[in-house]
Amino acid sequence: MRYHFLNFEFNSTRLILTRDGEDIAIRHNEAKLLALMLSQPTHVFSKEEILDAIWQDKVVSEQAVFQNISHLRSLFGNEAIKTFSKRGYQWQLKTYSTDYQTNTVPNDSSVNKTLNSTVELNHKHNIPRYIATFACALLVLIGLMLLSTNQIEQNGTQHRIAYIPFSSSIANTQLTLEDTPRLDFTLLNSYNSDDFSTTAEQSYPSIKATHQIILSGQLRAYNNLFFLDFNLKGPFDEWQGQLSGNSLQDVDNKLITHLQKTFIYSLIEQPQPPEIKQAALTIAHQSDPNDAIILHNLIASYIQLNELDKAMVMTNKLILLGEHNQSPQQLGNAYLKQSEILTQSELSESSEEKLKLALVEFQKIADLKRQSDTLYAYSWLYQLRNDYSAIKQSLLSSADLAIQANDKSRELDALTYLSVLASKHQQSEEKYQYLRQAEIKMRQYKLPLYYYAKIPFHYAIFAKSDAEKEPHLKQVLEFAALTPTHWVAQAAREQLLTLYIKRNNLLKAKALVDDIKLDTAENSYLKTLLAKAEAKPQQALDYAKRTFEQARLAGKINLSLDASLFLLTQYQNESVDYDFHRLYIKKHAPKYWISRHQATLSDHHIL
Repeated sequence: MRYHFLNFEFNSTRLILTRDGEDIAIRHNEAKLLALMLSQPTHVFSKEEILDAIWQDKVVSEQAVFQNISHLRSLFGNEAIKTFSKRGYQWQLKTYSTDYQTNTVPNDSSVNKTLNSTVELNHKHNIPRYIATFACALLVLIGLMLLSTNQIEQNGTQHRIAYIPFSSSIANTQLTLEDTPRLDFTLLNSYNSDDFSTTAEQSYPSIKATHQIILSGQLRAYNNLFFLDFNLKGPFDEWQGQLSGNSLQDVDNKLITHLQKTFIYSLIEQPQPPEIKQAALTIAHQSDPNDAIILHNLIASYIQLNELDKAMVMTNKLILLGEHNQSPQQLGNAYLKQSEILTQSELSESSEEKLKLALVEFQKIADLKRQSDTLYAYSWLYQLRNDYSAIKQSLLSSADLAIQANDKSRELDALTYLSVLASKHQQSEEKYQYLRQAEIKMRQYKLPLYYYAKIPFHYAIFAKSDAEKEPHLKQVLEFAALTPTHWVAQAAREQLLTLYIKRNNLLKAKALVDDIKLDTAENSYLKTLLAKAEAKPQQALDYAKRTFEQARLAGKINLSLDASLFLLTQYQNESVDYDFHRLYIKKHAPKYWISRHQATLSDHHIL
């Protein structure tokens, strides 16, 4: 049954509440109580009747009834439920009901109709085959994704989320998440959010066998406002966001409302090519244009695909939204993204102006993490200007802010990056000083072994010869043995393979590749390089194609570009779609990637 009152609609079968068509967070017991009261709106329900109907055999106090009645009144107004002294509670709002009607969903024929139209359009306008093929594949995936999403909405499937107690800078304060018709929460008390965010590379694989989706977060208060940074981690991606409110209850309600958006789970539970992810985000944004978290992620997807003009348009929308909401958080995030876009466009002065604006907004709400990020971004600009003194000041300040925010990862990233830049600026003593400082911090924080792998990795960067590099790279792989997909392990493995091939020591190169057990894009690329060194062109082409497919699916743009470049330049083979890969590089290659491969691109007239 559907009940309509004020501007609300309540589905008593699925226990889903909407206001003006948008889902509203409501706890499971509150929804059951609302369904009970709406089923007999003229009846005065006693506390005993409510306890029996809602909690049944569970032993709870009468306080539970008071709290749930209070929450419903906060949603619908105090006049919604009337208290009759010593008798109970009665629903007061004018309500009418309708029978539940199943929503229609797209079917295979509708998807086929769209595809047939696309094929006709291709023939009519003579669109190249490789573009037409990609467009059809994109439409199929979007159609299937929308079909899946609508079926989930129709069936009322619950999303199972294991949540780790949020870390909190507020004494004796914690959010307790209760189940809803769409969300099934399980509390994991054996972890805390700060530790999990720092060690997720190693911790998550041991948890995901029983809990695939993990929610963690950090809660703080400033100037009578409450702020939550949350992270929803799935097997293939993460979904991050920031929320604020006038009370903990306000933040809790916003979080529950946001987590009920079904498209989020399709993004993190299965691999999605960047274009499909962007399509899903675009649809979600059009459906809910005032959700700043969706908009922020859409901006990031445009930047990832090197569509910087579109990304800038969306950041302007985020600024307008932030101004309307009077939200320094949203404004600061928008300016920080604009700076990133302008830096990639080599407009450093304009980028610096945006960083100044971002820093002001983050300071208004004492957001130390984002202040740290902003100062870290300043170092990119100072590197373009070759100003080491400014680089050092910005990164040390970034590390200090991270310490104040109790964010170990941000602190260590700032120190290790400063070590690299000190090396680039021939600061021999300081490059080791900051690296040793980072190592001391790792020991102090008792971090997992894969963190220490960054130390020999940087020593390999500093090494003056291949002979000096080799033992450091081997040590990286030893330290990262339990986390073979971590970026530092993958980078070290590629460098070590390149070193062996350069020496023509193919036995060691083959042993390194044979030791790889995981079928990832990075490992397929190593097999590509080895096959080329072994003079096995067909095998090299097959592995390069697989690398491209895996990297595209995983959203690893740079690796997919490397695979495209390999296919374009290494062999002449009719199985390679040269037009497609040339167009792919032209469309997606960022300036820093082009700069790194400029000689090869010029020699083969690719750009």
